[in-house]
Amino acid sequence: MNIALELAVQGPAGVRVAREVGAARVELTQALALGGLTPSPATLELARDAAGDDGPEIHVLIRPRAGGFHYDADELAISVRDVEWAVANGADGVVIGALDSSGALDLDAMARLRDAAGDASVTLHRAIDVTADPVATLELAVQLGLRRVLTSGGASTALEGMDALRALVAAADGRIEVMAGSGVVATGAAELAATGIDALHFSAKRAVHGDSAGVRMGSASDGVGGYEVTDRDAAFAVRRALAL
Repeated sequence: MNIALELAVQGPAGVRVAREVGAARVELTQALALGGLTPSPATLELARDAAGDDGPEIHVLIRPRAGGFHYDADELAISVRDVEWAVANGADGVVIGALDSSGALDLDAMARLRDAAGDASVTLHRAIDVTADPVATLELAVQLGLRRVLTSGGASTALEGMDALRALVAAADGRIEVMAGSGVVATGAAELAATGIDALHFSAKRAVHGDSAGVRMGSASDGVGGYEVTDRDAAFAVRRALAL
């Protein structure tokens, strides 16, 4: 099966799992529980070290805050600087998305972010899934010269969006890569691959809960909530499901 794997990770430990499982890329992020935010400089540096010269490519998520994808001038300026910094410091690509006030792809913002990436690979993230017409948005991504789109087919999970994924693959017609993501686990991975997508994006994460030094569990804002890590077994289960 000719399909690339991309693992969403939050640090060097996740990169090492991605390397073991043979992933082509990682999407490096932090705060996956919030949908992912731009990772810290040190996170990129150590992830680059963990990938080595023959490991997965490092693609950095550029997202200045949680919430929607319509950004003000300051947030866009931060994102442009983050793109420039990431590419200058070892990122093989960036993962971006910006919408205008109507909920359509913000072509001006996207062009600024694309230009900031220079020759690095650029992926449009799941902002495509909250636009009114993902196929039309994919066409705009092609016009912008982006490398790929990450999409669930506009549904909550990629499995629920399989019909739309097939339509996106057909519309792409080899001009841009279509990568399926959202809720991807071993069960259903082969069905998703059969839609004709170029790549499968998944986090293989598990929650870690602890009660450090007898502190009562509370929320993450209390500093005692749970957190998520990349699970090696879950990652390999996806690979096995695809018979790779």
